[in-house]
Amino acid sequence: MPAVSKGDGMRGLAVFISDIRNCKSKEAEVKRINKELANIRSKFKGDKALDGYSKKKYVCKLLFIFLLGHDIDFGHMEAVNLLSSNKYTEKQIGYLFISVLVNSNSDLIRLINNGLKNDLNSRNPTFMNLALHCIANVGSREMAEAFASQIPSILVAGDTMDSVKQSAALCLLRLNRTSPDLVPMGEWTARVVHLLNDQHLGVVTAAASLITTLAQKSPEDFKTSIALAVARLSRIVTSASIDLQDYTYYFVAAPWLSVKLLRLLQCYTPPEDAALRSRLTECLETILNKAQEPPKSKKVQHSNAKNAVLFEAIALIIHYDSEPTLLVRACNQLGQFLQHRETNLRYLALESMCTLASSEFSHEAVKTHIDTVINALKTERDVSVRQRAVDLLYAMCDRSNAKQIVAEMLSYLENADYSIREEIVLKVAILAEKYAVDYTWYVDTILNLIRMAGDYVSEEVWYRVIQIVINRDDVQGYAAKTVFEALQAPACHENLVKVGGYILGEFGNLIAGDSRSSPLVQFDLLHSKFHLCSVPTRALLLSAYIKFINLFPEVKATIQDVLRSDSQLRNADVELQQRAIEYLRLSCIASTDILATVLEEMPPFPERESSILAKLKRKKGPGNVPDIDDARWNVNGNGNAELSESTEGTNKFSPSLMADLLPTNRPRPASSSPTMLSAGTMGSAHPFTDLLNLNSSPSAGASLLVDVLSDSSAPASADVSEENFSRFVCKNNGVIFENQLLQIGLKSEYRQNLGRMYVFFGNKTSTQFLSFSSSVTSSDTLKTQLNVHAKAVDPTVDGGAQLQQILNIECVSDFTDAPVLEIQFRYGGALQNIAVKLPVMLNKFFQTTEMTSQDFFQRWKQLGVPQQEVQTIFKARHPMDTDVTNAKILGFGVALLDGVDPNPANFVGAGVIHTKSTQVGCLLRLEPNTQAQMYRLTLRTSRESVSQRLCDLLSDQF
Repeated sequence: MPAVSKGDGMRGLAVFISDIRNCKSKEAEVKRINKELANIRSKFKGDKALDGYSKKKYVCKLLFIFLLGHDIDFGHMEAVNLLSSNKYTEKQIGYLFISVLVNSNSDLIRLINNGLKNDLNSRNPTFMNLALHCIANVGSREMAEAFASQIPSILVAGDTMDSVKQSAALCLLRLNRTSPDLVPMGEWTARVVHLLNDQHLGVVTAAASLITTLAQKSPEDFKTSIALAVARLSRIVTSASIDLQDYTYYFVAAPWLSVKLLRLLQCYTPPEDAALRSRLTECLETILNKAQEPPKSKKVQHSNAKNAVLFEAIALIIHYDSEPTLLVRACNQLGQFLQHRETNLRYLALESMCTLASSEFSHEAVKTHIDTVINALKTERDVSVRQRAVDLLYAMCDRSNAKQIVAEMLSYLENADYSIREEIVLKVAILAEKYAVDYTWYVDTILNLIRMAGDYVSEEVWYRVIQIVINRDDVQGYAAKTVFEALQAPACHENLVKVGGYILGEFGNLIAGDSRSSPLVQFDLLHSKFHLCSVPTRALLLSAYIKFINLFPEVKATIQDVLRSDSQLRNADVELQQRAIEYLRLSCIASTDILATVLEEMPPFPERESSILAKLKRKKGPGNVPDIDDARWNVNGNGNAELSESTEGTNKFSPSLMADLLPTNRPRPASSSPTMLSAGTMGSAHPFTDLLNLNSSPSAGASLLVDVLSDSSAPASADVSEENFSRFVCKNNGVIFENQLLQIGLKSEYRQNLGRMYVFFGNKTSTQFLSFSSSVTSSDTLKTQLNVHAKAVDPTVDGGAQLQQILNIECVSDFTDAPVLEIQFRYGGALQNIAVKLPVMLNKFFQTTEMTSQDFFQRWKQLGVPQQEVQTIFKARHPMDTDVTNAKILGFGVALLDGVDPNPANFVGAGVIHTKSTQVGCLLRLEPNTQAQMYRLTLRTSRESVSQRLCDLLSDQF
């Protein structure tokens, strides 16, 4: 680029910047800027034509004002005019203004494109570079359409200067990222590969970035780049740093180019040509050898550049996974970094070794570092490094070290960071099951896990231990004895009570011979925990009691007295009340034989993927779980953990947690009738669950029958209408849907975790609606979080008449989705399908909370964990009216607290979200900035998911 001469300095711009910096207040700055804007506007609109220098100066001032945060709504045309100047400084300012201020949808794009085209065709390298930089910075689709075919020609042209080639390669890379469908693959692709042989290393570096991206999209078109990349890499790693003087960074030869070439090679499998493969292996060995050499400089830049190349080389070795010697050498090199004083190096070493552990060639080499990894788990300060250490222990685990690794993980769990406890629990449960030779050790481990980290033990974990115990006859007695002893502790976690209730209900008879664990002692022990548990656990314990009546007739009277008590028969929870009534009647009227049949022991579970493993995969994301989990991991009919190939026929994992304990299509013993009242129903948290499984999912045959009898003329499901959904966030009444046939109105009322919605269907025609039906559907996840019970409606709606339907709603836990109201009716012989998203949001279950200023800020500080706060800054979509904002916050459900915030313009609110399982306190603060027409909304709750959902709902209202 040509140097800017002294005469090009803009004194007026320097004076203006100085004035701005000398302003004592924001008001003084705004006043000075407004004065300057008025002056510039008058100059642009004046009769006297401005020369290039003046235009450049004023456009520079506008650019500076914009960078200070003020809107600029004029001057764009003057900037475009600067593009036609032959002076570099004027053209540069024009391009700079366009790159920063011009929107990709601007009306000036066509004029700008003409200026760009002129500069690209000028063959002036300086002007061509400016044009290419502008195209890359703006990167709009219109520019991609105009220049995507021209830039490759510039890139591969023989007379193009090196600096222009660099810019062209990077510009094409940018356009490929923003509009990949507009970058054509043609003759130029073969020629661009040869840029890897260019003498100018800057061109090679830019070309390597471009080819790597394009090779990921079309690998076959760029396969010839492998040989050229290996040749170039070989020349770099074998050369002395002085040979590449301009591209040597702190005694490391061309580190950025080396990294890019190594990444390019990771797009392909190992080279098939033996000579080429040997040359590449030699390069990788040289890189590993250089890592062992003493550093040539003590500066951190030297070690960073050197390690960047090393880690990329190791990534390539791991990617190929075909050279045992290189893999072991890479593992040893990474092992040296495990105790390095630099935290980032320790992190990267642990992360790379996780991948190495999955290779058959390097697994044993990774295991030699187990003591170092365990020590890192205990002493490392950085939580992210500790998490990588946990991942590595999980990846290197096998039968020889499983007990040691599980013990260390359990030991670490007591002091582990809260953010990774659940993941550690899942991994311990998986390893304990997978490598359990002695299943008594497995039972002890899981019970220890529940005792130490009960709050982080998900349902999948205790479901899984029950499956294992049921499937293994040899461990059932030990499990019953162990869980009985564990329950004798004064304070037991609720998950332990669930496991105890299930196992003693099934296998309590195996330990009943000992007077210390007689039937009555077992019952008294379980019942002592009853009043401390949640509703789902109480329901499980009631099912265990009815199992006891079948196993131990001598305690029948005691249990019947409990079931007959007012606290059960008149329980406020419909689930517990129904169970108590039905179990009591069953125990009174059923004979011993019928009881034995209905309450028989659960049969073994069929093969299925571990639900714990599935949860870990969902938590870590696809591709992030080590290969220990890549195969299907089943528990067979005998309870043995095994690995089997995944097949299409068995790869259907049900997302339902209860499906793991209650598969409706489980094979039954030939002599048995359906186990209607098995303890498997104990985990249900749905308040309307049918205890006798009368409403359970139909079998495959029943499903086929439903399909045969269904209305074959039914159209495809209608698109869900969400048009008016957001309008109901801060109100409960209004029209949610309307078309030429039907109007749907809503009227809602909520109290704590319960709600009632009145839905009014208005027939706008003079014709009767026939076969009218209305139902509410929810996703599988939402069904566990929100119960919606819809009352039946009349099948006909007369012309001009209105029909009412009542929906009873119960919030079980916090949720983000919303149920869908599906309406179907016949009008004029045609079947009509309408689907409307019901405005049942989390904020509807708010109860207002009044607080003093002191209480508010004390609670605000208590909710200071980063995960508990969600903050967003957004532009106002509606006029910023204080009364309207007050009304919306009150409509949102919280109490508006006056005089709490030191700034009276801010809005502060407080409330409590009520769900069946818990209560979540919420504090919010809304800070309006009327001058900028912006809001800042901050929400703090004890649950991250609640904070995020409430923030999303409320921020859309202003």
